[in-house]
Amino acid sequence: MVSLGERGPPPGAAGDLAALAELDEAALLAGLRERFLQRHIYTAIGDILVAMNPFQPLPLYEREVSERYRRLQTDALPPHIFAVAGRAYHAMLGRGGGGPRNQCILISGESGAGKTESTKLLLQHIMNLCKGNSQLEQQILQVHSSLYSRGTATVTGGLSLGQYQVNPLLEAFGNAQTVMNDNSSRFGKYIQLRFQENTVQGAKLSEYLLEKSRVVQQDAGERNFHIFYYMFAGLSSKQKEMYGLLDPSFYRYISGRFGTQEAAERWKHKYQEVCNALDMVGFQEQEQVDMQAILAGVLSLGNVTFEPEESNGSVKVSEASQGWLKAAAGQFGVQEDELLKCLICTTSVTRGEQIQRFHTQQQAEDARDSIAKVAYGRVFGWIVCKINELLAENVDPEVELREIGILDIFGFENFAVNRFEQLCINLANEQLQHFFNHHIFQLEQAAYKEEGLPWETITFNNNEPILNLLLAKPLGLLSLLDEQSAFPQATDKTFVDKLNNSFKGNLHFQPARGRVLGFSIIHYAGKVQYTARGFLEKNRDTLPANVRGLFINSVTPLLSVLFTATISRTGTLMPHVKAKVIPGADDKFNSTRKQSAGAQFRHSLMVLMERMYSANPHFVRCIKPNSQKEPGVLDNQVVLLQLRYNGLLETIRIRRDGFSWRPSFEEFAERYGILLVKPGVPLTKESCLKILQSTELKGWICGKSRLFFKYWHQEQLAKCLERLERAAVIIQTVFRGFRCKKSFLKLLAEVRAQAQQLQEEAERERIQQLALAAEAQERNSLPVPMPRKRRPQSSPHPSDQSQQPPVPRPRSKLTESTPFDNFLNPSVPCPILGTEGQTGEEAKMRKLKRGATLRWFKETQAQKVMQDDGAFPSWLHGMISRREAENLLIDKPLGCFLVRISQSRPGYILTYRGQGRCRHYMIQMQPNARYVILGEDRAHTSLTELVRHHQTVGIQPFMETLTVPCGQESSESLNYENLEGLTLSSPADKGVTPPEKQSCPSMPSSSKPALQWFRRTKNFQNQQTPEKSRTKPSSGESSQRAFPRLRSSIRLAMQEIQQFTSTPVSMSKERSSLH
Repeated sequence: MVSLGERGPPPGAAGDLAALAELDEAALLAGLRERFLQRHIYTAIGDILVAMNPFQPLPLYEREVSERYRRLQTDALPPHIFAVAGRAYHAMLGRGGGGPRNQCILISGESGAGKTESTKLLLQHIMNLCKGNSQLEQQILQVHSSLYSRGTATVTGGLSLGQYQVNPLLEAFGNAQTVMNDNSSRFGKYIQLRFQENTVQGAKLSEYLLEKSRVVQQDAGERNFHIFYYMFAGLSSKQKEMYGLLDPSFYRYISGRFGTQEAAERWKHKYQEVCNALDMVGFQEQEQVDMQAILAGVLSLGNVTFEPEESNGSVKVSEASQGWLKAAAGQFGVQEDELLKCLICTTSVTRGEQIQRFHTQQQAEDARDSIAKVAYGRVFGWIVCKINELLAENVDPEVELREIGILDIFGFENFAVNRFEQLCINLANEQLQHFFNHHIFQLEQAAYKEEGLPWETITFNNNEPILNLLLAKPLGLLSLLDEQSAFPQATDKTFVDKLNNSFKGNLHFQPARGRVLGFSIIHYAGKVQYTARGFLEKNRDTLPANVRGLFINSVTPLLSVLFTATISRTGTLMPHVKAKVIPGADDKFNSTRKQSAGAQFRHSLMVLMERMYSANPHFVRCIKPNSQKEPGVLDNQVVLLQLRYNGLLETIRIRRDGFSWRPSFEEFAERYGILLVKPGVPLTKESCLKILQSTELKGWICGKSRLFFKYWHQEQLAKCLERLERAAVIIQTVFRGFRCKKSFLKLLAEVRAQAQQLQEEAERERIQQLALAAEAQERNSLPVPMPRKRRPQSSPHPSDQSQQPPVPRPRSKLTESTPFDNFLNPSVPCPILGTEGQTGEEAKMRKLKRGATLRWFKETQAQKVMQDDGAFPSWLHGMISRREAENLLIDKPLGCFLVRISQSRPGYILTYRGQGRCRHYMIQMQPNARYVILGEDRAHTSLTELVRHHQTVGIQPFMETLTVPCGQESSESLNYENLEGLTLSSPADKGVTPPEKQSCPSMPSSSKPALQWFRRTKNFQNQQTPEKSRTKPSSGESSQRAFPRLRSSIRLAMQEIQQFTSTPVSMSKERSSLH
């Protein structure tokens, strides 16, 4: 047992601020500044990582770097985000200071500090630790990774960069440009990776507080969500006409602003990546069309304006926006008059009588904006649900799964104008700061006091009073907001008056000065002034009456699904299929949905904190070096402010002087008892002391019921275990070698004895033969009778005698040998590879699988693959074996390829001639009819498109491209019978034999090209009618097979809008000509 003598980290701990000789703000800032200017953006405070945002790409994440951080011991390596991921992964598996336990990684920092990029890098390294080869692991990376320059350093090489280039849907639909960050997350997410042993079995994404108000309003210097700009830049003119989109300058919800030509090109590329990501996740084509039609409807709805009706005091839609109302109704798939009713009046039923209450102009505008916000929010929630369906684990529910959670949530915000959303965001950051204080300061110092250790209490900025101000019941700010929201007559002013009366004298609350409708809160990160205007309306989050019923009965299926869904207590969308709404359902819905937006957020935050408190935490503190987002520049005041409110100075002190690892005697003895190298070590204090004495560890303390260790002691003990494991491996190696040698000598003696015995028997046989020969020689003089001739008998199977078993020829050098090779005798059926050891039942099952795959191809794929001229592509080779495919490519040039039908499952296999060998890739057909090479990040609408794409883009991981197709050869050994008789059918050809029933020529002989037998004959090509040619769309039209349901109404509305906007221009021209 050692006293509190050793304070600093062990020698060699470079980049650890806990090793500072002088501990003050100046020394801390100087250390960070020096490292940042040397491009060392990561700095450690014990086991806590500080990440400075470089605002530029840095070569810190290559494959070689990742491989170095795969090991459990990384104390000799510089601090890195990969080290945090490795610690969490190994701790989850129980490699380290304790048994297997769930882990969580908390990434905190203000907006623009690089939290989202840090999340991507953590996921990247965790997937690399899991080998990252399964399709699920690739999908997790595709959903969460988009490594373009945004915050922390961008990946410039290594780790299969192509796997991470899919632009995540979450960023397109959930991120936007703010004054602090060009790609700011406007929602929070918690990613749960679920493991069985060391393999990822599934993942789940939880989203928090999407900033829906951004859909209808953006402050100066800010933009709407990215997806709107991507659509304007990426859609073709024909697609814009289909969705009813005009020039971006028309739309109020994007402030009539678009961007430069350079930005438009970048957004166009992002839109293509979004479409590919939608295909990869599994969205159906019609779902994608419906989703974009809804987004277009949101934009059109924003252009609907109102003016007062002179007769009855109600409001009406202005003449200028009649076309926009018609367009929005068509894009939503509802009736125009029904949508108008929802905007200008509220209908209720009292004692069987319908009562209409007309809206004021402000109420009508609020109803319009509310519909737009709810529609967009439900689209976003639906996307998250689809992603979770893709990533859900598929294991036995009784199997226990371990978990690593990664929290990427909005940073602390203090804008020129702060609204309800900023209050919720800063509340979440207050809660996370309290979580950090609880684990780093409160729990640790409470343990010292409980165990009676000599300890000088470290004071820290405890933000618990601020949380009480916001969350306490019944007099917390959110509780008072809910109370005011329940009163129909309450206003934002009455709410502010209530706050001023309730929190008078509170040190963390300040009323606004003058006539400003607002208040200020002194947060842990500083004072923030909030504008109270809109607080009640946003907290109520009400949906105009009858809107839900209107949208449930929409002819757009997706919109109906979105509004049939229910909302959970945390505000999460829970879609389910349900019948059309019945009368009175709206009233029931509105009566049961009493939770406000603030209550939903508070509940979701509570669930999140419960998950995090039940796991072992790891902390990453992100720091923004300057406010101008300039690379290589560090602003002392900006950094120092963040260091102060994050409490990093106190954190360094407690990490330097304190003991972050505090296992009980039982836990320690159970984990490290093996170091005593004797069985049955009792789980007592005495055993722990013996273990520690054998390790020569310094700087630890023994308490009453537990041991206290510095943060680096875990790695030192892990090295002791590793040294013991290496010794155990050496012992096992020697012992197994001894056993094998002993067994070998025994077998050798048996073999020699058998050889000796055989030799003796052969000698006896030889002597016996000599004796028989001598005896026969003596009888040579005696006459020998001739043997009786036997009459030949007819054989029942004469062909059996002449038929010889197949002689296998040498296997191709491109691959390893298998039990069967190509069979040269065509009369003998070629066995299926891999069936030589199968029972009759197994062979029957394999035959059934082959038959099912053939039926799948003939019924669902043949017409898709067949070309316009009725021929299959030359690279399609039917259901041939792997061996046969390799024989076809053995003498072909590099990149020569073919596609064959899988023998065991519905799907295809791409085989091509690679460098030194043939390569085989599985092609999976997704539920949305997209084709994907497993491991690739791009989905394709057809096999032909897939082949064309990889003729220019290499295939992972060797990045080899396809060159020339391998045509079918005239060999009867190849099984092309599955393509025989397949032709393109035409339902319009009445009275003519359908092409799929016409027999195709049989398999050609070796003197004719094999391609001819599955081409349609010239006579059938002449029979093709014009109707037939119209039934099969061209490649250019294939992307527009799905349409919005009311596209004709949308087209008419667009014509009306364009006509109205052009009329004032023509009238002004006429006036100018008259003058």
